[in-house]
Amino acid sequence: MPLLALVLAVFALGFEQLIQWQFGAMGVVGLALLTIGVKARNATCTAIGSIILVLLLTGPGQ
Repeated sequence: MPLLALVLAVFALGFEQLIQWQFGAMGVVGLALLTIGVKARNATCTAIGSIILVLLLTGPGQ
């Protein structure tokens, strides 16, 4: 069990670093809002996080 938790933690940190490298600080904020919203079952946080990530994915002028 501790090995599985360690692997999941490493994966989560790696994914967070990938998002930050690709989309900057706003990507991390959007991912955090999305995660918090899903865990807390808060539709507002989930929607705001999703909107931020979608806006970052579409990029300017596309």
